[in-house]
Amino acid sequence: MTKNNNKPQSAEENAASVIAPSLVTQEQKKTNQTTHSTSATTSKKQEELVDKKGRRLGTVAIIISILLSGGAFLASQQQVTQQQIKIAQLEQQLKSADSTFDAKLVTAEQRITDKADEIVRKATVLMQQQDKSIASLQLAIADVKGRRPNDWLLAEADYLVKMAGRKLWLEHDVVSATRLMENADQRISALNDPSLTPLRRAMADDIATLKAIPLIDRDGLVLKLNSLEQQINKLPLASAVLPEADAVEQKKVSTNINDWQSNLMQSLDDFAGHFITYRVREGNVIPLLSPEQHFYLKENIKGKLLLASKALYREQSEVYATSLESAKLWSSQYFQQDDPAVKSFMAQLDSLAKFKVDVRYPQKMETQALLSDFISERLRRNVQAVGTAPVKAAPIKKTETVEGGKS
Repeated sequence: MTKNNNKPQSAEENAASVIAPSLVTQEQKKTNQTTHSTSATTSKKQEELVDKKGRRLGTVAIIISILLSGGAFLASQQQVTQQQIKIAQLEQQLKSADSTFDAKLVTAEQRITDKADEIVRKATVLMQQQDKSIASLQLAIADVKGRRPNDWLLAEADYLVKMAGRKLWLEHDVVSATRLMENADQRISALNDPSLTPLRRAMADDIATLKAIPLIDRDGLVLKLNSLEQQINKLPLASAVLPEADAVEQKKVSTNINDWQSNLMQSLDDFAGHFITYRVREGNVIPLLSPEQHFYLKENIKGKLLLASKALYREQSEVYATSLESAKLWSSQYFQQDDPAVKSFMAQLDSLAKFKVDVRYPQKMETQALLSDFISERLRRNVQAVGTAPVKAAPIKKTETVEGGKS
């Protein structure tokens, strides 16, 4: 069985061995086909991968190119903006340079015009000075040529009138001004010129005006104030001012025997009154001044008198009256009014306060203007006479040169 069984198996094996190559070939074909198919698929996949990679690379390249172009555009834009900023800065610098140049040009023109104006002004002043010097020279020539023997009297009268004005308005010396005017009138009367009659009439009016001014003996008043100032230290000061005491009723001893107790007390009071006395006073008591306050009081009164002396010379009537009034008030409050020296001091203050120290002086004198006009008119006539006189030509000396360089 085993043999029979083995035989068919061998046949089968033979058949299998016969079929096996075919199967192998088929399998090989199949494997080849599968390999071909797999290779085709792999090639397709590889191509797809390559295509995908190429697309990716293309997209990346496109993106990179876009980024590069955008960066280049941005860089170019930044450069353009920077160039615009630089251009604007340059334009601003040019404008500022133009403005500074214009300002410098304006200042230079202003300086030039100022210098030119100054030169013109100086030239004008020099010309005016030259004209004045020429006019003064002409006046001097006219004064020398047209001088008369009595002209010095007229010039002296003019000087005296000017001095009278200075004495009157600067020093308020009416007496000296009047005497100077009278001396000037004497000089003019010595000329014996009828054309000077209006001048003498004006001078007479001015002299009458000066004599009508009230004269104040300032030196005498100041001496009186100085004497009062020296008396202050000798004036007695007042004691404490007490109010008046109440009236005390004087009791008398009665004749009734029953009032012996009251009579005894009254007798005792009268006996004690010879040794001790007391009075009742109601009101404010002004205390005594301390020695330091005494000194200040006297110095303040002296200061008021000194201020009155200054106001007397300065013709300040309000200051003069106020100072004397203050000195009188303090003297009446703090000095003994019953003392004869204090009474004399107060009376002198009252008499000094009655004087008026302010004086109204004339604003101008007509003589000075008329005299100046007369002198200028006379000089003008002399100048015209000098200007119309023919001028003689000075001879011109000719020199001839001789050999050897001597002439």
